[in-house]
Amino acid sequence: MKKVLLLLANGFEAVEASVFTDVIGWNETDGDGSTKLVTVGLREKLKCTFNFTVIPEMLINEVNVDEFDALAIPGGFEEAGFYEDAYSEDFLNIIREFDKAGKIIASICVGALPLGKSGVLVNRNATTYNLNNGIRQRELAEFKVNVLPDEPIVIDKNIITSYNPSTAFPVAFKLLEMLTSEENCNKVKCKMGF
Repeated sequence: MKKVLLLLANGFEAVEASVFTDVIGWNETDGDGSTKLVTVGLREKLKCTFNFTVIPEMLINEVNVDEFDALAIPGGFEEAGFYEDAYSEDFLNIIREFDKAGKIIASICVGALPLGKSGVLVNRNATTYNLNNGIRQRELAEFKVNVLPDEPIVIDKNIITSYNPSTAFPVAFKLLEMLTSEENCNKVKCKMGF
């Protein structure tokens, strides 16, 4: 069984998290059955961007990175406190551990910013939220990241980044493909109506 750690910061965007739970969940029931997703946070209750409340299955201090095959990080809103959790040392250290082990890391939208802050994207290609005059892409570049501003999804070795919520399903499907196979991913897409 391949396990995905869905790392949630307070203030995360529910839609960006839900694509990972759904795609990995659909694979568990209607695909090859080889994946499982575990939600993890820094707090016992997390409030997403628009006040939806989530109780993670594990707290970050309980995580053993060796038990997981991939890390998924949805973005969130600064106004909802996203960066308070996403820029914390505990959050950044999980990212570093996954990258050091060469495990897949998939992020959506500003989920790339904690990757940049952690240092795992130094001199690597990536992207992040592309609207609002490119302010978030400039922030990512400040972490010595080679930002590809016009690419919706950027894959550099083991890391997937994307530029806004519209890329959520494609990123989740790419993660599933990397964990299983293109054939299996296409099967799940069909089952989900894509």
